[in-house]
Amino acid sequence: MGRRHRSFFRINAIEGRNPRDGRVLEQLGWYDPNAKEPENQVSLKRERIEHWLSVGAQPSDTVRQILARNGIAAGK
Repeated sequence: MGRRHRSFFRINAIEGRNPRDGRVLEQLGWYDPNAKEPENQVSLKRERIEHWLSVGAQPSDTVRQILARNGIAAGK
């Protein structure tokens, strides 16, 4: 998402066998690294993220770091 020189990322739950840009099971939040204020950088649906982690979802390394900064234990 975003545009040139203005990154914006969605945090999604997807099936591991689907292509990267394939069907999304659920949108779980977003990350805006260019936001000036820290409270506007990340929006997460904590309850849904914890649900997906509890049923075996594996976050990428980058998403794991974002979750850790926001107090959500993603394990490894």
